[in-house]
Amino acid sequence: MSESQPHYKRVLLKISGEALAGDAGFGLDPTAINTIAQEILSVHNFGVDTAVVVGGGNFIRGGIFSATGSIDRTTADQMGMMGTVINALALQSAIERLGTPVRVQSAIAVNQVAESFIKRRAVRHLEKGRVVVFAAGTGNPYFSTDTAAALRALEIGADVLIKATSVDGVYNKDPRKHSDAVRYTTLGYTEAITNRLAVMDMTAFTLCRENELPIIVLDLNQNGAMVAALNGEPVGTLVAGE
Repeated sequence: MSESQPHYKRVLLKISGEALAGDAGFGLDPTAINTIAQEILSVHNFGVDTAVVVGGGNFIRGGIFSATGSIDRTTADQMGMMGTVINALALQSAIERLGTPVRVQSAIAVNQVAESFIKRRAVRHLEKGRVVVFAAGTGNPYFSTDTAAALRALEIGADVLIKATSVDGVYNKDPRKHSDAVRYTTLGYTEAITNRLAVMDMTAFTLCRENELPIIVLDLNQNGAMVAALNGEPVGTLVAGE
């Protein structure tokens, strides 16, 4: 990678809860947490204001539990929000052990372990060189952490939203099932909707489209991919424009 100024000044990283579980698929894996913390820190050290939204799927997915009828959707989603708080605290500890201050801001009140989300305070943390991890989604049921990522990115004035996944971009079909799947290097918002490509859930995607917030989808497990993308290199899939 060439040494240069970042192509983007402020980024919102969306990281799934499942990524923190490693190969186990549930709970927290110390090795996975440390690896992800190092990747986040590499973005921060590249000179980019760094904020993170973390999911909670390694503990619970509200929609799945509510579908069984055993837990109502609102309660199940609230349980999922608590899972994201656990994940955010794990990331905070791992990143701070590497020497960079982190602030966790939660959309639900858990004042003894995290700040409540306040936009101005979050921006100030970023300006002071701290990593900010947003927890508890939007604080409301029926909204995914993808939507929270799009919302927080817009609120803090992020230049780009990076969705770090288990695949290296957006494909015309599932590459895990189809060997002839083709990866898009760039993709327009309208094309993604027309072809029903799973970039993000529709609420999140619409927020990005309406506010012209570019999305980069890339592989979290590819070391250095996020920094390369922020350097303007053709990593993953860039979703922007029409």
